[in-house]
Amino acid sequence: MEKQQQMKDDVKLCIDSQKDELYSLSRDIWSRPELAGEETQAHDRLVRFFSQAHTWTVESHYKLQTAFRASWGPVGGREGEQALNVGFLCEYDALPDIGHACGHNLIAEVGAAAALGLKAALQNQTELPVPVKVTVLGTPAEEDIGGKIDLMKAGAFADIDLVFMAHPAQQDASFLPTIALDEVTVKYHGKASHASAYPWEGVNALDAAVLAYNNISVLRQQLKPEWRLHGIIKHGGVKPNIIPDFSELQFYLRTPLVKDLCILKEKAEACLRAAAVATGCKVLPTLATYHSLFPGSILSFTSALRR
Repeated sequence: MEKQQQMKDDVKLCIDSQKDELYSLSRDIWSRPELAGEETQAHDRLVRFFSQAHTWTVESHYKLQTAFRASWGPVGGREGEQALNVGFLCEYDALPDIGHACGHNLIAEVGAAAALGLKAALQNQTELPVPVKVTVLGTPAEEDIGGKIDLMKAGAFADIDLVFMAHPAQQDASFLPTIALDEVTVKYHGKASHASAYPWEGVNALDAAVLAYNNISVLRQQLKPEWRLHGIIKHGGVKPNIIPDFSELQFYLRTPLVKDLCILKEKAEACLRAAAVATGCKVLPTLATYHSLFPGSILSFTSALRR
């Protein structure tokens, strides 16, 4: 217990001693919001933050243009033994127009602070049962394309054993369940024509978009209470006197479980295709699926450190 208390004290002292730098980091990211995939200033700010410590190995533009990786260690354990790699995530992209409404600047600050704290707790320990390494990943583009998916495909998580991330919320919680989500982009292609002189020659892609939106709205009445389906019309034409030959919508489909998402997706696709049939347009839906997450056990990790 004395050893554990000392490690806790080391974490607290480390974070308290760097609270001004951490606040400045968060404030800089918050005051200069950048959209998904365009977080050059936030990327550079975080890279400088970890590079200034000199004890971190920092890789800028890691796998993705605005991602980074900072690592420290391993320490403890026997020489040649495989290290337990503990990861912390930093997000830092913002939303269009309203900036950091989801608090990704705070996710960056907390991820950095937690990594510094764990490093402080470990660096003076000589009798750890296994070697431990600390890794920080900057994961951009979370508000749009789900940057973690691209990082996973690129192998960024391949050598990390467990990962921690904190997200702002209105209450304290050790885990916030993440539901499954389908991001659906729908594009209708019709035929342009003059809306006054020759309307019968046109195929109205905006009509398809409006029908699709209304179909989805009617479907929403029959959804289970925990299911969500919402979206916007992103593009609906150029000028009032031209029948639109192109329209685009974007919908989010959310359910607690992936198996439920498959059912909701089938119902939504029927609504979208029906609009194409009714108007004579061609429809091209594209999907990006995000699976639901459940809390994993960290008992093996904590047990290993206590042995």
